[in-house]
Amino acid sequence: MRELLRHAKCFGEAKPQISRASLSADGLVQHWTVTAPEGVETSYDVLLWDDVVARDSERLRFVSVALLVVGTLHALIRGKLFTFYRLNWKYGNVILYPFVLLLLLGAVSALVALVVHAHLGDWYAHSLGLPPWATIPLGILVGLGWIRTMEVLLYRAFFWQLLNDWVFNWQHGQGRRPDYETRLNVFADHLVARLSAFAEAGETLDEILIVGHSTGGLTAVEVTARLLARDLDVGTQGSVLSVATLGSGLPLVAIQPQAARVRADIASLVTSRRVAWIDYVAPQDWMNFPRFNPLNDLDLPIEAGSAIVNPTIRSARFREILSDETYRKVRLRPFRMHFQFLMSNDRPGAYDFFAMTLGSETLHQRGLADWASLSTAHGPSCETMAA
Repeated sequence: MRELLRHAKCFGEAKPQISRASLSADGLVQHWTVTAPEGVETSYDVLLWDDVVARDSERLRFVSVALLVVGTLHALIRGKLFTFYRLNWKYGNVILYPFVLLLLLGAVSALVALVVHAHLGDWYAHSLGLPPWATIPLGILVGLGWIRTMEVLLYRAFFWQLLNDWVFNWQHGQGRRPDYETRLNVFADHLVARLSAFAEAGETLDEILIVGHSTGGLTAVEVTARLLARDLDVGTQGSVLSVATLGSGLPLVAIQPQAARVRADIASLVTSRRVAWIDYVAPQDWMNFPRFNPLNDLDLPIEAGSAIVNPTIRSARFREILSDETYRKVRLRPFRMHFQFLMSNDRPGAYDFFAMTLGSETLHQRGLADWASLSTAHGPSCETMAA
């Protein structure tokens, strides 16, 4: 709501009408509606799986660390870490960051434990002379306790968040996330039910737009594949079916050899004329893969002779849609830059999250429009208003 109102102010638009948010009985879908000044009404459903993320963060720290080590070493041995670096060296650094920080924490903790052991044992004249069976456990406890005191700083440094994110993607690629797989089926069933309810009410939707950002980019693809399989009429007549993946981390899962089911989902969209899939990337964003193309970088199970119709890959061109001042402030803040996909532009541009999700044009119309003319469009902006 904050960014939508800022968008309206920046570009001289009337304020949209936004309903109160409501939560489904099962707590898995949050819903509201937005009515734009020109009369376009958007029924907005957010498919929630933050409870799955929360359970990951509540794991025993030892278990999370062990999974990080195993997952990172597995990706290194299989050569997939080098693939991530090839696709985006910045994201490669993000993936390695928790592992490297863990090694540093381990080294410092070992040093602390050694110092405690030396001062309590009989290493030199002024030490207390306690026996090793006492000094070694005490040294280990102090070493581990030092890490515990760093907990707040580790959260601020996004250590645990990035650790759990990588572990989730690695587990999903290995087919070891039945809880997430179950949630995908629930989401697909929800979409089928919602579309049936619209049809029974005699309401026709101009567009069914499924949007996924970051890790949710893969979720959007997986849910769409299930929707296409469950509803054989969707995307064939009436409503246009579209998928927008924004700053997606899709390769983190799909490149893993065991992720055959995920690659099959991607292939079903690549060859389907029932859906328009546009993948938005940004070279300035550390946590996406602007060089990735599923057709070139994945071994997709596509039948010979099948037509390739998706995805269309577009750059969000953050450098053009952000003011110079904003860009200077956020260019070295990876998370802030990553979330620019969901925030208001400072300048008019081809990529506009709110025009895409709430405007009168379909994703296909915007994504395949004259890119150059959209990118150089003139009009009100936050900069001109400030001036």
